[in-house]
Amino acid sequence: MCGIVGYVGRAEAMGTILEALGRLEYRGYDSAGMAVLNGRAIQVCKRTGKLKVLAETLRAKPLAGTVGIGHTRWATHGEPSEANAHPHTDCRGELSVVHNGIIENYAPLKARLLEQGHRFRSHTDTEVIAHLIEEYAKHAPLPSAFRRALKDLQGSYALCVLFRREPGRLFGARKGSPLIVGVGKGEALFASDVTAFLDRTRTVVYLNDDEVVELAAKGPTITTLAGKAVTRKSSTVSWDVSAARKEGYDHFMLKEIHEQPQAIEQTLFNRLDVGRRRIAFDRRTQRFLDRISAQEKIVIIACGTAYHAGLVGEYMLEEFARLPVDVDFASEFRYRGPMLDRRTTVIAITQSGETADTLAGVRLAKRKGANVLAICNVMGSSIAREADAVLYTHAGPEIAVASTKAYTAQLTALLLVTLALAKAHGRVRPEAWKRLLAELGRLPDLVRQALATEPALEEIAAKYARARNFYYLGRRYNYPSALEGALKLKEICPLIHAEGYAAGEMKHGPISLIRQGWPVVFVAPRTPVSEKVISNIEEVRARRGTCLVVASEGDDDISRYADSLVRVPRTDELFSPVLVAVPLQLLAYHIARANECDIDQPPNLAKSVTVE
Repeated sequence: MCGIVGYVGRAEAMGTILEALGRLEYRGYDSAGMAVLNGRAIQVCKRTGKLKVLAETLRAKPLAGTVGIGHTRWATHGEPSEANAHPHTDCRGELSVVHNGIIENYAPLKARLLEQGHRFRSHTDTEVIAHLIEEYAKHAPLPSAFRRALKDLQGSYALCVLFRREPGRLFGARKGSPLIVGVGKGEALFASDVTAFLDRTRTVVYLNDDEVVELAAKGPTITTLAGKAVTRKSSTVSWDVSAARKEGYDHFMLKEIHEQPQAIEQTLFNRLDVGRRRIAFDRRTQRFLDRISAQEKIVIIACGTAYHAGLVGEYMLEEFARLPVDVDFASEFRYRGPMLDRRTTVIAITQSGETADTLAGVRLAKRKGANVLAICNVMGSSIAREADAVLYTHAGPEIAVASTKAYTAQLTALLLVTLALAKAHGRVRPEAWKRLLAELGRLPDLVRQALATEPALEEIAAKYARARNFYYLGRRYNYPSALEGALKLKEICPLIHAEGYAAGEMKHGPISLIRQGWPVVFVAPRTPVSEKVISNIEEVRARRGTCLVVASEGDDDISRYADSLVRVPRTDELFSPVLVAVPLQLLAYHIARANECDIDQPPNLAKSVTVE
């Protein structure tokens, strides 16, 4: 959840690390800190609050040196405070540590270290790492002590360590949390995400679990935890640094909402050929999909917004490919004893490719013999490397905590998989196949049309901005859309309680809360069950609730029931979740803006959930 940066090179470390941390602040922003080696001693500065508080302090009193580490924190152990902020140091100031993850056995380690005379300054699990290295360093060189300490740790970690007596190097390790090396000209960096250093280099080295790195300005030396040398080729990141900037938008979230047509185009690129009426994938993914039989069981695992994409995928795959599908929260999938074997395909959906619960679910599935397809946005991520095949969404970096373009890119990837399997298993007739591919090809333009609803939604948002409770209702493919719409609003506007329901379930309890003026958002594009949605609207109106309806263009039957109306282009129900996502995102954005909320960095949330 936290952001880690390490720098070794010729430039001043402080400015380089601050810039990099600014691109990682979405990973945690309750405190921030930095440690820089000035040649004689390690200087540490930590502050609570957002990164700008630390930056203001450092501008007044800079830290000089060309080697350093930095951190933005999302609190897990210990409240946000300067004492609990990273970096953490040992008793004598010989080393500093930044950490992302959770050390599950920190309590017994801490008790042991206290008995050995170590003094703790924080309530974090991380500080035990500094003291553990210090203890082992009494009888071994610091690099060896670091490796010995790692063997004692249980849980997940990405670590970056600065040693006072190792002035030209940093040390890092990872297990279950992301840590990436960037290699530039005469400099090298550690980071939790490549966006941190795209302005300096696009040459990266991805690390695997249980690997240890000595990082010098010329690059990394990688070994296993046991000390065996590892040879790893570097990769080139295709993203441009401008993709991690606001580019004139007030918020990253708004920029990413407007980037959705391009994200969908990139997901379709080289996969959809409307003229030749075919869908094709890279060789590895195509072989994987070709192996799926008509009797295969599909299990989709994901968390948060990606889970909602998986629910839409369940409707798609069952209706069109005629395959049985289960969808599970990755956090529950791990613990319910799922029935998996070689006739099961697990689809893991994740933006970052590092989501801890999803990664653990992938590993469980592979242990049980299932085949794993990842739908992922980040090349070289842990889940992408461990899956049997990967369908990259190519949405580009998503900086705002609330996911937008990654969600619609995931839906697009699921559409490709669904239609490819439907065709392979003979579930779709030639005329329907031609029409569906043509409509899929139009999807980016349809989303551009949906973005034109923004002025109307800004007005509607002003009308509802003072409401403190919302319901979102939908049916069939757009029941998950209702869940996603409610999630977007409560993610970025924590003043508001919002819940999504299947519209048919409204009368089974939730309707009892409806009072005069209570806003209910109906996700109601034209579908075979539109008449039933109208009945649900009538039920809300009878209790004096206020109905905001997202409908299809030309659907006049439903418009007369709406207190507020937004129209999206008319399309097949199969594609409608992609289109309705746009006004739901814009509604949440403008309501949050009207309430003066911190939209890109809402409280208590972080972008990449790499801890349980």
